[in-house]
Amino acid sequence: MSSAVISISGLSFAWPDDTPLFTELSMHVGAGRTGLVGANGTGKSTLLRLIAGELIPTGGAVTVVGRAGYLPQTLPYRADHTVADVLGVGPVLDALAALVRGDTRDEVFTAIGDDWDIEERTRAELDRLGLGHIGLDRRLGTLSGGEIVSLGLAGQLLARPDVLLLDEPTNNLDRQSRHRLYAALDEYPGSLLAVSHDRALLDRMDRIAELRDGEITVYGGNFSAYADAVREAQRAAQQQLRSAEQQLRRQRRERQQARERMARRTRTAARNSKDAGLPRIVAGALRRSAQESAGRVDGVHAARIAAAADRLDEAERALRDDVLDPAEVDGLRLPDPAVPAGRTLVELRGVRVRHGGRRVLDGVDLTVRGPERIAVVGRNGTGKTTLLRVVSGDLLPDEGTLRRAAGRVAYLSQRLDLLDPHRAVAGSLAAAAPGLPHTRHRHLLARFGFDEQRIHLPVGALSGGERLRATLACVLFAEPVPRLLLLDEPTNNLDLAAVGQLQATLAGYRGALIVVSHDDRFLADIGVQRVLQLAGGRLTETDSA
Repeated sequence: MSSAVISISGLSFAWPDDTPLFTELSMHVGAGRTGLVGANGTGKSTLLRLIAGELIPTGGAVTVVGRAGYLPQTLPYRADHTVADVLGVGPVLDALAALVRGDTRDEVFTAIGDDWDIEERTRAELDRLGLGHIGLDRRLGTLSGGEIVSLGLAGQLLARPDVLLLDEPTNNLDRQSRHRLYAALDEYPGSLLAVSHDRALLDRMDRIAELRDGEITVYGGNFSAYADAVREAQRAAQQQLRSAEQQLRRQRRERQQARERMARRTRTAARNSKDAGLPRIVAGALRRSAQESAGRVDGVHAARIAAAADRLDEAERALRDDVLDPAEVDGLRLPDPAVPAGRTLVELRGVRVRHGGRRVLDGVDLTVRGPERIAVVGRNGTGKTTLLRVVSGDLLPDEGTLRRAAGRVAYLSQRLDLLDPHRAVAGSLAAAAPGLPHTRHRHLLARFGFDEQRIHLPVGALSGGERLRATLACVLFAEPVPRLLLLDEPTNNLDLAAVGQLQATLAGYRGALIVVSHDDRFLADIGVQRVLQLAGGRLTETDSA
């Protein structure tokens, strides 16, 4: 294993408008595989760019021992660039070709260096990533987004860096491409730092570094171990919070009881001094002494209350707002779509759809009965989105029949364009569920993660995760309640906390579900019962995702 190390010491970074992102951030990553996680917007991609040297910190230092390679989310190439350009092998291949033609100048040998086997290694790397059919002179404009990402990884692996930095490498990859990427990274001998929300990839890591509130905490073990540790810490924080709240109430109660006792003693002493006929100066001295004693006692209780309040503040800070354990969530009481078991909701027979002269769907048969949960998997471009559009009624088939039972079907596309982007979140829910009491709107939206301020934001101003939550709230409480929910890559662009919230929400939905996803873990966690593979325009049942 490579001895490469990444050291970040006192790192500070601000944007050109002086908005700070990092202040005195420190992290040390040893050899091995490290997953970098955190909520969207915390600066994970920016941190990778700082480590890669693409951005200059405003303070502190970043040190990489060894040579670093960096694969960003979006590769900096134009459509007219070639595969060889992305792989970075063009100059070496040109030099080898020149040598074959008899050119023996020193610069030719310098360009070749130690890469005499570059052509064989290139073909082997492309084959390993499922790209063996792609020629080195092919233009990027003819390739899919997933193919370009895989090419970028192939180029980095061919360069053999000591440290490999990856930013969401499985985005845009279908299931087969993801598994090829996993296998390639398993064989990579160097150190790895990967930003990802892909739990299958993160479970291959040696450690997880979490970026949260401008600080990094490193957890030993893979993502599953990290998730267990975070949930355990959350449970401890909840217990600490309850204890701190009880302690504060007890201290306030004891102060009140002490004040009442002192007041009774003062009244009793006043009566006694009057009955005893004490001189005024003596009675005044006794009264001042009692007041001073009461003040000291009250001061002791005030100090105890302040200490208890400090402990409560500390407990509240330790409690995270981004941890949701689906096993412990009581769930929203979602409206029941009343889908009887065995009721046929959708039936497709011999459905064919053409697009651009090509048959995307070629004789598809599909039956959805009762509240079953179905996953549709397959390579990018095989027609999964087209199938959902046909089921939703958004697209009519060219041939074949589509029968749907009475009841509403809700389709959440990848674009999440179901809601009016100019309407506020609260207004969107009111429009979708006009029969819902107005007093319930804030409560329901709070359960979907929207506070008093954000419910008034227009939908178009929300993040991807927020827009998904707003859409789900409006869909699941709509009138009538949808009997069938269609989801197209719902975890795309969601951080890990948002994925957990989505899973918990879907756990309370009692209608039928068809979901297109490349995320095997997500499909398992939402209780998918049938997995259908779409290939060659046809659906076939498969054992698992």
